Amino acid sequence: MSKMKQLLVTLVILICTSVVCGQTSYKTLTDLPYYPQEEPSDYIEDRCKLDLYYPENKTGFATVVWFHGGGLTGGSKEIPSALTEKGIAVIGVNYRLSPKVKVKDCIADAAAAVAWTFQHIPEYGGDSTLIFVSGHSAGGYLASMVGMDKSWLANWEIDADKIAGLIPFSGHTITHFTARQEMGIAGTQPIIDELAPLYHVRADAPPLLLITGDRELEMLGRYEENAYMMRMMRVAGHQDTRIMEMDGYGHGMTHPAFPLLLNEISRIAQDKKRLSSEN
Repeated sequence: MSKMKQLLVTLVILICTSVVCGQTSYKTLTDLPYYPQEEPSDYIEDRCKLDLYYPENKTGFATVVWFHGGGLTGGSKEIPSALTEKGIAVIGVNYRLSPKVKVKDCIADAAAAVAWTFQHIPEYGGDSTLIFVSGHSAGGYLASMVGMDKSWLANWEIDADKIAGLIPFSGHTITHFTARQEMGIAGTQPIIDELAPLYHVRADAPPLLLITGDRELEMLGRYEENAYMMRMMRVAGHQDTRIMEMDGYGHGMTHPAFPLLLNEISRIAQDKKRLSSEN
């Protein structure tokens, strides 16, 4: 091969390993506080932080705010590996935990993290109209509460209906058992009050995709309460509520469910693009 041909081959290789060939690089920022710095609590300063994983050389991307599970009493923030290198941003959130705080404080933290996302993701190239809220178990419960009860985000002057989609994994739709424990009610005694996503069913909520494990393997009727949520959302007039049951998987059903989350993001993003082109 001539020196000229060798040079051309080298140039092609260099180009094809660059952004020109569509390769995307990703960056992770850790322990970003999502409350204003003047918040006085040491526990807020210690716990209320998030990690941001995002594509560096891309704009207009969707973002998933991901809340970890753990019964609102344990767990820590994570960037699920199944969501990495998919052209989207992922935000893993830590929130305060019971019994140091009440369940309402956990929800307040979740809302503050979602508000931070609306306020700041455009700075990193993200599309604030494509913010999805998700999480597993207790995290799924927090996702639903922030999206269904509009008062939590209203505290930050944000309309919860601006969320592009709610995608809770195996989350309570009745009142969370940790909230019931605070009231002296057994976890086997279901109730529905203001701390239940079911209490806030409404026709104008964001698109809602409920994902649970197998009804025979899930914990304490988790599939059935999600199925009831789906039914009551439709009765209320909501046009985009669906439920998916992961046959053969129990409560820890995240791995097979992540592709469903990604498909939902793609579906809603494509619908948004189509509507934008029509207008």
